[in-house]
Amino acid sequence: MSSSEPLMNRYLWAVGSAAVHISAGEQVTGRYTVVAPRIWQDMQPELPPEVPEQIGGNILPYLRLYPHRLHIPQVYGVCQVDESVVVLLENAPIDTSGELYPAITTMWTSASAVRQVYWLWQILELWTPLLEAGVASSLLIPDNLRVEGWCLRLRELYIDVAKDTNRELAAASTGNGASSSDSLEAGTDSGARSTLLKPPMTASLKQLGECWASWCRKASVSVASQLQEIAEQLQAENPSLKAIAHSLNQLLIEQAARQPLRLQVAGATDTGPRHGHNEDSYYPTLADLPTDSNQPRDPLIPHLSIICDGIGGHEGGEVASQMAVQSIKLQVRALIAELAEDPDIMTPELVAQQLCAIIRVANNLIASCNDQQERESRRRMATTLILALQLPQVVKMADGQGNAHELYIASVGDSRAYWITPRYCQQLTVDDDVATREAKMGRSLYRAALKRPDAGALTQAVGTRDAELLRPTVRRFILEEDGLLLLCSDGLSDNDLVEKFSMDYPRDVFSGKLSLEAAVQALIDLANQKNGHDNTSVVLTYCAVSPQYPVVLNLGESPLGTTTYSFNLDAELAGSHHALESGEAEMDEERELAEVSSTKEWFKAIVGIIGVLLVLVSAGAALLTAQWLLNPDAFKQLRDRFFPIETLDNPQSKSEPPSNSDS
Repeated sequence: MSSSEPLMNRYLWAVGSAAVHISAGEQVTGRYTVVAPRIWQDMQPELPPEVPEQIGGNILPYLRLYPHRLHIPQVYGVCQVDESVVVLLENAPIDTSGELYPAITTMWTSASAVRQVYWLWQILELWTPLLEAGVASSLLIPDNLRVEGWCLRLRELYIDVAKDTNRELAAASTGNGASSSDSLEAGTDSGARSTLLKPPMTASLKQLGECWASWCRKASVSVASQLQEIAEQLQAENPSLKAIAHSLNQLLIEQAARQPLRLQVAGATDTGPRHGHNEDSYYPTLADLPTDSNQPRDPLIPHLSIICDGIGGHEGGEVASQMAVQSIKLQVRALIAELAEDPDIMTPELVAQQLCAIIRVANNLIASCNDQQERESRRRMATTLILALQLPQVVKMADGQGNAHELYIASVGDSRAYWITPRYCQQLTVDDDVATREAKMGRSLYRAALKRPDAGALTQAVGTRDAELLRPTVRRFILEEDGLLLLCSDGLSDNDLVEKFSMDYPRDVFSGKLSLEAAVQALIDLANQKNGHDNTSVVLTYCAVSPQYPVVLNLGESPLGTTTYSFNLDAELAGSHHALESGEAEMDEERELAEVSSTKEWFKAIVGIIGVLLVLVSAGAALLTAQWLLNPDAFKQLRDRFFPIETLDNPQSKSEPPSNSDS
């Protein structure tokens, strides 16, 4: 397996007391340009950044929390400014124009009810890992919480300080205010810690509840009262995090279930220009997809998608990947059948346990085959795994029922999952490789670890060893916006091709100019052209939650939350949310898309009405014609009754007296 230098947004977030006082437009060490307060642009990204001689305690939380990189920035490097050390963060919530994404408070009132609840759910998910890392207070500062569409992103991390901690330790984690702080600095920099700029912070669920309470009062009417109750539970004497999470999750899936959900899936694989055989396996293949709507429907389609990148050469890699796919299909089919018979909703924790167990069964099948064939060391066949399951759990509500919109991603190895819209591309998974391991263990910054010759070597795969040692990563997401779910092997993801070219095709897919199958082939062609060093497999799922255009001649509507195979791609313009640039730009673009969608909906409705009128007129004309042919006299009487024919007098005749034939 190969590793690639991550694509970098050259805008960095600067942490340190020295960075606060550097004005926009200034140059720092001849390499960085300050484009806005604490936002620096690296003008020489081809050069490795300076790294600290020792990994101090204030940098460690970023490394430990690397598995949560979707929400948390990472340390890019450090920069010496006078006697202070500035820590530079990459993957910060800064867009490609150098502006921070909007704060959660800025977007709160304009967000949908399901998105408001989803943001709070992500905060609650992050609470425990951040508390264990000693930085849970990072979730208590509203301006530190930024949003990129559905995704909550932290600007930086704040060290938690206990009430009885001495002043020196408190100074080590100080900031410069509620909206912009010096939260984490290099551990050896005593000069930067000499001034206490804000009081030390503690972190408790009560404080989290107080923070939420102010937001919940401004929440959508449909969820405001429930969220206020949850905020009150957080502020209780001994709050139960498990019970609160259960209540919030129930509210989240109920709100999500009120949206429709339409899925379409397509996949393909290619050997690549430099290989003679293909070790990848994927699902669903073209043969798996129904070509006739009257065919019996496989319950796995379009809910399940899998990609396995085999390891072990022609003798074993392709066998391992095929075994994994077949084993997982059988087990997931049984899981879906079990859910269909059980009226109770399975919790996210239980689903994650089930998926881990499913993967471990597949692991043991391959490992047993290795043992039977006496394969040792590098000869042992194995496979990476990326699995996406839209779990079709039915949520029952007082006014109906619907799909819970839960999407589970399970991964082992370096095959990846991405969420892509016309506005952003988000990597949902983290690779199981040496570079990631070194960062998670706190031994090295991620970029420094990439310089190792074994940086891309896998630290785990399915089938190499006993299942008890396997640690699959399982995460749950909620489908609450229109987007493309991309699963791919490293033949495509290497060298960050997905991120670099992710804006080239989503809009064409969303507008209907490009079919899903054509988009899959375009990605494979891109991989062969730009990478070409490995097999490439791609499975693309179009997830649509925006309402479809009204169809006048088809008066039957799908039930709430129904899943179908096909959908009107033009409708996805109406469901796009949240631009990258700023809160105002985001809302402007949404309004523009809404206006376009509204215009199209009116046009469709008018065309439909005209069509109905034409049908009625044609039917009436046909009936009249038949009447005329069958009974001309009756038709004439009917015509005279409804359309009497008046004789038009000649004006000239009115001036002459009528002739008298008798005279």
